[in-house]
Amino acid sequence: MFKKLLLLCSVVLILTSVGYAKEVGGINMPDTLAAGTDTLILNGAGIRTKFFIKAYVTGLYLKKKNSDANAILNADEPMAVRIHIISKLITSDKMKDATMEGFQNSTNGNIAPYKDKIDTFISVFADNIKINDVYDLVYTPAEGTQVYKNKQLKTTTKGLDFKKVLFGIWLCNKPADKALKSQMLGK
Repeated sequence: MFKKLLLLCSVVLILTSVGYAKEVGGINMPDTLAAGTDTLILNGAGIRTKFFIKAYVTGLYLKKKNSDANAILNADEPMAVRIHIISKLITSDKMKDATMEGFQNSTNGNIAPYKDKIDTFISVFADNIKINDVYDLVYTPAEGTQVYKNKQLKTTTKGLDFKKVLFGIWLCNKPADKALKSQMLGK
């Protein structure tokens, strides 16, 4: 009886620990994400904090580990950012405003060439946002950037140019959160 119980506990422990590489802010970030036919690995993850409010946990997923933000931004290869909402203070309007501010920083204030693509992207935040909503921003060269909310495809935006400015929100020279940038880069 003891051996069976020990075996059962071991199996449960293994099953509950497999598939998660890192716990951040009480959220288990998966160690892998799918991007088309590719499997991406968690490069790094952290908490987005603004005015002392912990807004969301985010992780950067790449084909292989990389700590060079510019190389990541310029790479035309599959990658993803996962955003897991952890604050009830995050509303649709606040997320839209913060994202637009991120695009302003990522483009050095020159959003005009990306305006239509940015508007399409920001539309994914039109629906009510609640704690534990998960957004996956998945880029593949063939498809562009696909945005999923809670595993449902919301929009697709073509172009490496858009991926660069989108991922630049977290990885540009003036990122949304410097500490988060460092964490996403695995530093």
